[in-house]
Amino acid sequence: MGDTGRSSILVHILVVALCLAAFGFAVAAERRRSTGSIVTDSSNTTFCVYDSDIATGYGVGAFLFLLSGHSLLMGVTRCMCFGAPLAPGGSRAWSIIYFTSSWITFAIAEACLIAGATKNAYHTKYRDMVYAGNWTCQTLRKGVFIAGAVFVVFTMILDVYYYMYYAKATNQAAKKNSKTTPSVGMTGYA
Repeated sequence: MGDTGRSSILVHILVVALCLAAFGFAVAAERRRSTGSIVTDSSNTTFCVYDSDIATGYGVGAFLFLLSGHSLLMGVTRCMCFGAPLAPGGSRAWSIIYFTSSWITFAIAEACLIAGATKNAYHTKYRDMVYAGNWTCQTLRKGVFIAGAVFVVFTMILDVYYYMYYAKATNQAAKKNSKTTPSVGMTGYA
């Protein structure tokens, strides 16, 4: 039981650390989104020039940290489908609820992060011509990376609860299987 408790705490710490790193990168990406400015060159052509592309790197970093944290947890629990059986009861029910919820929030967070990084990269890699009626430069909408960061936190919380109830349900199943139960004695007839 001692090793199980230590490994459980280690998994919790690693998942939380990876998710917090993803959160930090997502917030940094939001703060460093690219902005565009209208420039007119010597040939009197007007176009948008975008500043640094650092937010794309931060967004991809957040994506990868969250992916690694969630993959670690799913690898340890064997995605709840291929591991030890779960004991029937409340812990198994909560484990299934948290498992499903964490996958939903994980998918939303990853979608926000990769979409923000892609959109930000598009606007920083290419210059768009600005036509007479449109004097604004397109940029990534505010809040895309923050939405990803919020869902990273939701995913982290749900992952922690999922692992807590998963470990409880597997420990209950192991205890039930290790009990010696009386069986019907089969004695020989004399």
